[in-house]
Amino acid sequence: MVDMEETAVEQEITSPLLIKVQDMLNEEKWTRAALSNYSTSQFKELDVLLKEARDEKVYDELKKLSDEHLVHTKNSIIALYFSGMIALSRQLIDDAVLVNLVTIFVDNHKWGIVRYLCEGILEYGESKFALRTLADCCKNENEEEPIIEIWERLVKVDFEEADITKSLAEHYEKLGDIETALDYYKKALHRYINRGTFTNVREVWAKIIEFCPEDVDFFLHVEKRIAKNISEEKAVLLLQDVYQSCKKRNEIETSIGILKLILQYDDRDSLARREITECFRLKYAAHSQLEEYIRISNLTQNWRNVREAITDFEKHISFDKGSFVFHRTWGVGRISSIAGDDIAVDFAKKRGHSMSLKMAVNALQTLSKGHIWVLKATQKKEALHDRVKEEVAWALKTVIKSFGNCCDIKRIKAELVPSVLSAGEWTAWNTKARDILKSDPGFGVASNNIDLFTVRDRPISIDEKLYNEFKAERNFFDRVATMRSYEAMKEAELDSEFFGEMLSYFSAYLRSYTLVNEQIIASYLLLRDLGARHPRFAASLPDFAELFSKIDDVNGLFLNLKDSKLKEEFLRQIKLFIPSWADIYVRLFPHVMLPSIITSLEKEGCDDKIAQMIQSCYENYRDNREAAVWFFKNAKKEAWFEKAGINFEKRIITLIYILDITYRDIDNHRDTTENRKINKQVYTVLFKDRVLESFIGSADSDTLVRIYTLIEDVKDLDPADKLKLRSIIQEHDPDFKFADTERKTSRALLATSLKYEEKQQQLAHLMDVEVPANSKEIAFALSLGDLRENAEYKAAKERQDILNSTITRLKDEIERAQIFDPATVNADRVSFGTTVTLVNSGGAEETYTILGPWESDPENGVISYLSPFGAAMINKKNEESFYFIFDQSNKENKISYTVKSIEKASVK
Repeated sequence: MVDMEETAVEQEITSPLLIKVQDMLNEEKWTRAALSNYSTSQFKELDVLLKEARDEKVYDELKKLSDEHLVHTKNSIIALYFSGMIALSRQLIDDAVLVNLVTIFVDNHKWGIVRYLCEGILEYGESKFALRTLADCCKNENEEEPIIEIWERLVKVDFEEADITKSLAEHYEKLGDIETALDYYKKALHRYINRGTFTNVREVWAKIIEFCPEDVDFFLHVEKRIAKNISEEKAVLLLQDVYQSCKKRNEIETSIGILKLILQYDDRDSLARREITECFRLKYAAHSQLEEYIRISNLTQNWRNVREAITDFEKHISFDKGSFVFHRTWGVGRISSIAGDDIAVDFAKKRGHSMSLKMAVNALQTLSKGHIWVLKATQKKEALHDRVKEEVAWALKTVIKSFGNCCDIKRIKAELVPSVLSAGEWTAWNTKARDILKSDPGFGVASNNIDLFTVRDRPISIDEKLYNEFKAERNFFDRVATMRSYEAMKEAELDSEFFGEMLSYFSAYLRSYTLVNEQIIASYLLLRDLGARHPRFAASLPDFAELFSKIDDVNGLFLNLKDSKLKEEFLRQIKLFIPSWADIYVRLFPHVMLPSIITSLEKEGCDDKIAQMIQSCYENYRDNREAAVWFFKNAKKEAWFEKAGINFEKRIITLIYILDITYRDIDNHRDTTENRKINKQVYTVLFKDRVLESFIGSADSDTLVRIYTLIEDVKDLDPADKLKLRSIIQEHDPDFKFADTERKTSRALLATSLKYEEKQQQLAHLMDVEVPANSKEIAFALSLGDLRENAEYKAAKERQDILNSTITRLKDEIERAQIFDPATVNADRVSFGTTVTLVNSGGAEETYTILGPWESDPENGVISYLSPFGAAMINKKNEESFYFIFDQSNKENKISYTVKSIEKASVK
C-alpha cells in the first residue's frame, strides 16, 4: 500500500528539484541513516535546495511533498527540516515540526546541529523555544558569555519567564550596573506576581527597596496587583517594608499615606495605628492644638474605628491660626484666632466672626494656601489672570489639587471662566492645557475614569502614563487605540511590563469562548498584526477559520468593529482562510459599502457575483436602500456596475421609492436617524443636483407618466418640488396630460408662518370658545322643551353643524400645511414667495405675488400657486413667454404674457 501511494506521488511530480528531493526521502527511509551521520554540512546542502525551490516557485509543492512523507515516516530529518523551514518562512504559527526536529538532536546531544537549527529559526524572528534551546546548548558547550545575550533576548519575548530575568538582574548587580539590574528586578517582580510565588516576590521586593527606595509610586502600583493576585495580607507585609524605608528617610507625608493604605486592608493593625499617630505628631509638631485634637478624635483609642478617627483628626487639625476656610454664604475667610473651643474667622464682609470648634468643623471647609479659591480671594485679578494665562501647567496643577487631586476639564473651566479668563481666552488656553495634560509626565488620569486628571507627586514615564490611560478606558476599542499609540511611541519599551499587561488584556479574550464577538476577533487581529511586525510577540493564536465558524452574525460583527484598520484586516483574513470568501464579501457589501470589497472581487474575476449583488440590491431596495444610493453616487461610471445591466430609469425610480419609504419610516419613528440621513442623500441627488430634471429632459411620454406618478405619491415631499417638477414636465412636453389635474400636485398645502398661526388661532377659538358656547345654547334650548317647535334648538344645532364642518376643514388644512421658509426662495424662476411682473399682449404691465390659497387676494395682486393662472406662471424665467386662457369656453381667446422681472416677495 505504501509503495502504491509513493508511486502515485512520484507520478504527480514534474519538477527535477522535487524528483531529487523525493529520491533523497526514499534513500533516507530505505537506508535508515543514523543520526550520528548527520552534520551541519548536510543541513547547509538542504538550505541550498530550499533556495532553489524558492527561486523555482515550488515552495508549496515541496512542503506538500514533505508533509505527505511525514505521514508515513514521522521522524524523517529531511522532511521535518523542509516542512518546518517553509512553514517558518510563511510566518505560520504552528512550529511543532521544527520543535520535533530540534528535540531529536538535543536528545542525541548533537549540539553543533542544535545550534545551527536554532540560529536558522532565529533568522526569521525571535522564538522562545529556539532561544531557550540555544542557551542550553551554550551551557553544554561551556560557553558562558553568549548566554547573557541570549537570556536578554529571551526575556523580551517570554513575558512569563521570571527566573532567568532575576538571574540577569543578579548578573548586572555583580557588574555594578545598578540601573540595568533594577530594570530586570522590576520585570522579575511582575512575573513572580503573575506566577503567585510570594517567596520570590518578597526577595525581589527587598532588592528594589535597597536600590530604589524613593520610587514609592512603583511600589504602590505593584502592591495592588499583589493584593489581587496573591492576597491582601501579603500586600500589607510588603507595604510595611516600604513604610520602614520611608520612615528612615524621614518622609513623613509618604509614610502617612502608606500607613493609611495598610489600615485600609486591616483596620485592626494596632502597630500601624500607633505608627500613624506618631507620624501625625511629627507632621503637626508646631500646631497649637495637636494633642487636643488627637484626644478629641480618639485616634489612640482602639475601640474607635481607625479610619473614622483619622478622618475626624484631619478635619480638626486643619483648623489653626492663619488657616484658610470657606463658608457657602460668606465665601473665603482666614482663621484669626483659636482660644479653647472658640474660633474667630475673618471673612471679607464679616470680620472677626466667632463660632465654636464643633460648628466650624461642620460648617467650614478648610482650604490650602494654594487653593484656587484662596488665590482668587487674596490676589489681584490682573496678576492672577496673567499668571494663569502664561503658566498653564501651574494653573492646571493649582485647580486639580484644589479639588482632591481629581478634576475634569469641565470643572477647570468653571473655576477659571469668567472669574479669571474670558470665554474668548479660554479656547486657546484650553488647547494648550489639553496638550500639557496629555504629554506632561507630571499629570496622570484617574484609574477609573480617563476624563479625570490628577497631579503626580513624582513624574511618570510616558509609557506608564499611557498604560494608566489604557486602564482608565472603559471602551474596548478606545483601549485598542491607546495600545496602538503606546506601540507607535519611539521611547516606549515594548518589552516593559506595562506593554505586557496590555497584551495580556487582549490575550484573555482568546482563552475561552463559545460564540465569537467583535472583541474576540479584534483581539485576534491585533495580536496577529503585532506578531507579524514584531516577531518576538508572535503567539499561539487560534485558527482563524475555527474562529470564523463560531461567528453568529458576520454582518453585525463587522459593523461593531469600531476600527477601520481592524475591518480591513478582518476582510484580508476572510479572503486568506475562508474558501467561500467571495460569497461573504457579497453579503457584507450592502451593509458596509467598502470599495476595497469590490476591488478584491473584481481583481479575482468575480464579475458575475458583483453583478448579482447589484441586481439583488436594486430588487430588494427596501433592505438595501443605503447600498442603492451608494451605487448611484459612486459607481455609475464603473465597468463592473455597467455589467449589472441596471438602466438609468430603474436607478432613478429606485431612488424615488427609497425617498418615499424613508419619509414613511421617519413618520413612523422607525430608525429615524438612519432614515433621515438616507432621505437627505436621495433628495439632494434627485432635486438639488437636478438629476431628476436632467432625466426628464430626455424622457419619453410613458417614462414621464411613471416618474410623475411616483413623485406625486411621495406624500411628504415638499409641494414646491412637485410644482417645479410639474412645470419642468410641461416645459419639456406641452401636450403632456396629467392624470389628476384637480388634485394638483399634492394634498400638502404651502403656507406662510403668519397665516399658519392665524389658522391655528382660528381653530383654537372655535374649539375653546365657539363650541362651548354652542353647547350651552343647545343645553338652554333643550331646557325649553318641545323640540318640534323649538326655533332656538334648531338654530343652535345648525350652528353646531357649521362649527363641526369648519373645524374638520381647518384641521385637515392645518394637518396638510407645510410652512414656507423665505430663505429658500430662488428668484431665478417664478415660485412660491416671489413677486413677478408680466407684460401682457397689449403691452401693459401686471404685477402678482405668488403665495398659497390661505393668502390669496386677487384684488390686491396676491394669487395662489394652486390657481390655474398661478400654476401657469410657476417655474417661468425672466423673458420667458407663455399663453393663458381665462375663458375656457372660448379656446381662441388666449392672452400672451412675457415675464419682465422676478423678485423675492416680502413675506413672513
